[in-house]
Amino acid sequence: MNIGSNIRTIRKRKHITIAQICETTGLSQGFMSQVETNKTSPSIATLSLIADALNVPLAYLLLKKEERMQVVRSKERQITSSGSDKLQVEHLSSAGGIRMVLVHFPPGTSTGETPQAHEGKEVHLVIKGEVYAEQGEDFGMFQAGDSFSWNACVPHLVINKGDEPASVLIAIHTEADSETVDF
Repeated sequence: MNIGSNIRTIRKRKHITIAQICETTGLSQGFMSQVETNKTSPSIATLSLIADALNVPLAYLLLKKEERMQVVRSKERQITSSGSDKLQVEHLSSAGGIRMVLVHFPPGTSTGETPQAHEGKEVHLVIKGEVYAEQGEDFGMFQAGDSFSWNACVPHLVINKGDEPASVLIAIHTEADSETVDF
């Protein structure tokens, strides 16, 4: 873990000198230098002092890079296709078993010819258009602003029965951090 590098990056971004950190915390400049170069590991109590001096939560100093905020700009989204109708799927973001995708349904398309099941749970928000959703004996028509959710281990299906394109925002939670789940 690069706690020291995290501290140095934050300190420099906030234009705080080592001397200012030391004045606030009571730590020596030599010790702070060793912390920032990862030559020594400070105690949690010391890290708490440093976090306060930097005005950041202690937990932020302890995060690994992959645990920090991840950003996917709209023009950088990975786009794939899914199902027999090759629906366009925009991969928005993911974190620890949760993924968000935006699925575009041209008129008359569906997630498959028959209901499919897979691992996980899904929450859907219809962004535009109107879709029919079915899971087991439950079904309904949903329009922009409506939402529905289900346990994906029960076969399910989403169809755009309308004449206009539809888009559905889907959050998927799986125990495994899987990048490939067909809808």
